[in-house]
Amino acid sequence: MEALTIIEKYYKKDSELYNTLVYHSADVMNKAVSIVISHPELKVNLDFIMEASMLHDIGILMTYAPDIHCFGIAPYICHGYLGAEILEREGYHEHALVCERHTGTGLSKEEIIKQKLPLPHRDMLPISLEEQIICFADCFFSKTNLGIEKSVEEIIEKFEKTGKGSVPQFKIWCDMFL
Repeated sequence: MEALTIIEKYYKKDSELYNTLVYHSADVMNKAVSIVISHPELKVNLDFIMEASMLHDIGILMTYAPDIHCFGIAPYICHGYLGAEILEREGYHEHALVCERHTGTGLSKEEIIKQKLPLPHRDMLPISLEEQIICFADCFFSKTNLGIEKSVEEIIEKFEKTGKGSVPQFKIWCDMFL
């Protein structure tokens, strides 16, 4: 599979949205790859990490987030499961799981219900090491400041402000992957 081939099926090449998606995804991929290289003991699938990192945000085109050139109709928080639906249709089940499970440090069914998020009522938590690495790497990059890596402290501060239970999981990943 060629990730860019799938992306180009849904995004106009070299459009602002395409560039935002591809540059952000490349940053996430490079961070994830550096984690894998630094931790050969994890014995993860590097090819999968590279492909799934590039595809993890494919669903953003279906959401409304004008700051990053998205003019769909769904709330931005829906981009994970919407991207998963795209990749399922393409026949990439494992890649679809990364899409669905990568928001923050993942979302539990209980969090989704408690926060009344417009998401399906099911756990969306990264399970495999590959999913966890990509989710962790994604925390370091935003789509509004392309190419700028956030510090661990900035990420923790952001998670603390949102009131979500992401900080403990993020700290566990810091111990595992940094």
